[in-house]
Amino acid sequence: MWRKHNQRFDVASALSQGRRDYQEDALVTDFPVGEDIGVVVLADGMGGHAAGDVASKIVVTEVYAMLKRQSETFLTNAKSIPARMTSAAAKANASVRDHVKAQPERAGMGATLVSLVMRGEELYWTSIGDSPLYLMRGGQLQQLNEDHSMAPQIDMMVEAGLLDAAAAKDHPDRNCLTSAILGETVARVDCPDTPFFMEAGDIIVVSSDGLQFLEEPEIERLIHRNRRRTAAEIAGILLQALEALREPDQDNISFSVIKVNHVDALRLDPVMAMPAERSRSMTKFADMSKLTGYAQGIFGSGKKEAAAQPVFTSNRNAASLGMSNGGAPTQSGP
Repeated sequence: MWRKHNQRFDVASALSQGRRDYQEDALVTDFPVGEDIGVVVLADGMGGHAAGDVASKIVVTEVYAMLKRQSETFLTNAKSIPARMTSAAAKANASVRDHVKAQPERAGMGATLVSLVMRGEELYWTSIGDSPLYLMRGGQLQQLNEDHSMAPQIDMMVEAGLLDAAAAKDHPDRNCLTSAILGETVARVDCPDTPFFMEAGDIIVVSSDGLQFLEEPEIERLIHRNRRRTAAEIAGILLQALEALREPDQDNISFSVIKVNHVDALRLDPVMAMPAERSRSMTKFADMSKLTGYAQGIFGSGKKEAAAQPVFTSNRNAASLGMSNGGAPTQSGP
């Protein structure tokens, strides 16, 4: 039986430079003791030394600052969370744009983003890029957020019989991003309007793609086997497993492990619960011409009529970031 703790979340993080010459990942977690709100912001930089690391720091700093300032209001106004998270990502994107304007030699720098807001049993996220958000439940690992890289498109080609599975696994464009924060129009964003509901015993892992040097079945096995251990112990075990690979091309590693100890009702301060008027309150980017070719290969083959949405389809809350739908302007929803 899962042992209940007073603290809702048990959280630990790990960072490693891997075999790279410099660290381009940035990560912030904030889970105040005794509070029911937690925030995680992770960015994986791209663009090389003195660019990718700067981009990831800009993104994490801007997003975390906005979410932290608004975190108390999240308790009493949950419906505002997705829009505020999207606005934070837009602010980060604008900050990257302003930095590149001031220092043109850093043009092309950017970062992925995964930001989480945990409100009691509710999980909200915004993600841009290929940094995964995993859920471990009932012995099974699943990715909750979308993968904005070429990997899903290449896998569809395998399903359609257009590409060999072995070739797909090592495809040179597999890790190319289809969306990222570059200070320009963001192609895709994953920000659900409604929360994902967590259960006691769930383990959430948010990471850069450096963790994926371990195969997902191995990540699943390690977490499930050690699910009774603390978040710090699980994080250490995953990091040791990555180091044991002795992979010469090991990417930067950053991840947070969040164990959900209980899903009791939110603890609201009486003053906070009053109506407002009474309170006092590094990766490369995908070649777009290749994307078009892959999409045509999949959807024009006649072998997969019910394929997933096209690469350029804008997502929920996309308009708040100035997104495009294959180059066409989008309109914001209600």
